[in-house]
Amino acid sequence: MPIMRAAYASAFDADNPLAALAVGDRPEPTHPQDDWVTVQVRASSLNHHDLWSLRGVGLTAGQLPMILGCDAVGTDPDGNEVVIYPVVPTPGDPRGVSILSEHYQGTFAERVAVPRMNLLPLPDGLTATDAACLPTAWLTAWRMLTTKGRAADGESVLVQGAGGGVATAAVALGVALGKRVYATSRDAAKRERIAELGATALEPGARLPERVDVVIETVGAATFDHSLKSAAPTARIVVSGATSGHEPKINLRRVFAMQLEILGTSMGTPDELTELLAFCAEHEVRPVVDRVVPFSEISEAFARLHSGEVFGKVVVDHTA
Repeated sequence: MPIMRAAYASAFDADNPLAALAVGDRPEPTHPQDDWVTVQVRASSLNHHDLWSLRGVGLTAGQLPMILGCDAVGTDPDGNEVVIYPVVPTPGDPRGVSILSEHYQGTFAERVAVPRMNLLPLPDGLTATDAACLPTAWLTAWRMLTTKGRAADGESVLVQGAGGGVATAAVALGVALGKRVYATSRDAAKRERIAELGATALEPGARLPERVDVVIETVGAATFDHSLKSAAPTARIVVSGATSGHEPKINLRRVFAMQLEILGTSMGTPDELTELLAFCAEHEVRPVVDRVVPFSEISEAFARLHSGEVFGKVVVDHTA
């Protein structure tokens, strides 16, 4: 059987997810349907989704071994450079869709199989390592700001817990969209980095100079009361994560008195990813990259993400 190198979940370990990561030979991709193609991977990027998979969240033991990775840029069978949209129709999933590495093998490999309709052209001006950051974290942030948050209707944005992939993307994109961006972080060094991106950096819970039109929430319980208090009348609080807890106390009187909208979202559509790619290329917006490592050091990339010290995306160069 033809084989390739890949990084995959070999087991689950809730306490030490790095112990469940394996790097070795796996079978070449297969095509579950005729409209699928194999892409030669050039670059990929890590998401916290990959660590959760190693903990056993979203996977069952019967799905192991599962090649991890949602994001990738590569070369299609016709030699075109493509960005992979990672959401795949999945009839057996209650959502009707899944992300690569949930039901179908992921992108941390030499090659990956995806539906042909999931391939988008890599725009001129974007490198493979930059574009590989966009399909999950940056797409989520783009949808939070534009489709859900309707940032075009407002002037100010608060991003809670900047430093991670989605939140840092929201800061960079909010600034590029011309908004006044405020962002919180517990880490003084990360606040300095946030300020360098053009945002006003604040400690968690700090009083803002103004109430904002859009709040980007990926933290959850630890910041949600602050998000409510920081929201202007008719503001949108858009939620795509809850790293500090998923059951915050909510002052409903504030919600209805201020006519606030609390909106949930995850990922985005192929059209939204196309818009994001075009926006980044046209406005010379480049993803915030913590580091780029060769595939031979992908275990170290996972360790870096797990450390909690990252600022932006950890990218894997499959050509190095």
